[in-house]
Amino acid sequence: MWSEASSVMHELRWRKEISGELASIALDRLAAADVSPRRPKGLIDEAWRIADRLGWAKTYDAEYLALAWMLKCRLLTTDAKLKTSGSTIVQVIGPAEL
Repeated sequence: MWSEASSVMHELRWRKEISGELASIALDRLAAADVSPRRPKGLIDEAWRIADRLGWAKTYDAEYLALAWMLKCRLLTTDAKLKTSGSTIVQVIGPAEL
């Protein structure tokens, strides 16, 4: 739920369908929801920064990059686009590089 909601809000803002202010309000309300998240504090904010930096509408892949950055670890993927783009953020490797 968290990733989906955050990604949709980011995409709407990125497409200029909602303002940055409205996106911020929506994120604040999401954060205040009476649901217990299981993710590192700041993950969504960092994913948004990465998505903006890489020019992505959606934040799904940016969350993987943000998590790897926050945990100071490599990211393993078979997604060539993610590997190419994400390598500017963290070390991204493929299975052959294990």
